[in-house]
Amino acid sequence: MNMNSATSSGPARTRAAGPPHATIYRMVMEHHICPYGLKALHLLRRKGFEVDDIWLRSREETDAFKAEHDVATTPQTFIDGKRIGGYDELRRHLGLTVRDPGALTYTPVIALFSIAALMALAASEAASGTPFTIRAAEWFIGFSMTLLAYLKLRDVESFSTMFLNYDLLARRWVPYATIYPFAEALAGILMIAGAFDWISIPVALFIGGIGAVSVVKAVYIDKRELKCACVGGDSNVPLGLVSLTENLMMVAMAVWMLAAPAAGMAGH
Repeated sequence: MNMNSATSSGPARTRAAGPPHATIYRMVMEHHICPYGLKALHLLRRKGFEVDDIWLRSREETDAFKAEHDVATTPQTFIDGKRIGGYDELRRHLGLTVRDPGALTYTPVIALFSIAALMALAASEAASGTPFTIRAAEWFIGFSMTLLAYLKLRDVESFSTMFLNYDLLARRWVPYATIYPFAEALAGILMIAGAFDWISIPVALFIGGIGAVSVVKAVYIDKRELKCACVGGDSNVPLGLVSLTENLMMVAMAVWMLAAPAAGMAGH
């Protein structure tokens, strides 16, 4: 059930029979529709509730509703005449998890490496007619490096601040913290192109080698618990395996590129 405006300042009456009933008060204004209100409405309907969807169509209506119910935010959901609260409180009431913005997570890097792998397979399919080639593995590393560099370059200042917590070279020469993401992007792009190996190989070896040593020292020797700057300075990814993998991939790719021509020459 949809109601175009707030016809009552309190929750609708509980119904005796039928599907569970809820009333939601949410902001629906000419220039603003509350996204959390839309999420709460969708969640209630998905859970089988019959919903009275009451719109707060002006700032005055919204402020009056907040004052009457002594709440600081909207949307507000009522179930069986009882106020549940906002979107997060509704999720808790329905037994669903609520994201903790400060919690450590590997989701960003899982998403990044998955996309990089799919891009590499797609590029290999387009270039060679099959997704499973040696070049696909090379592209995976190049794409991963470039995507990681992009995330750092979104906010170089925040990245460099977090990076200075553990990188050994950056702590001795601060400008390196700003240079690092540009160097990573350059090496990754050149590796994707298969061009200027004399630039990409030493750059990858240098930044990957120093990065790997820095992570090993900070995490596995000094036992420090830090956040990883690998996906930008605003991440909640813990420093450790992910950052070490990033650096070891760069080193491995550089070594592979050095060994491949030598193997070709030996074959001749």
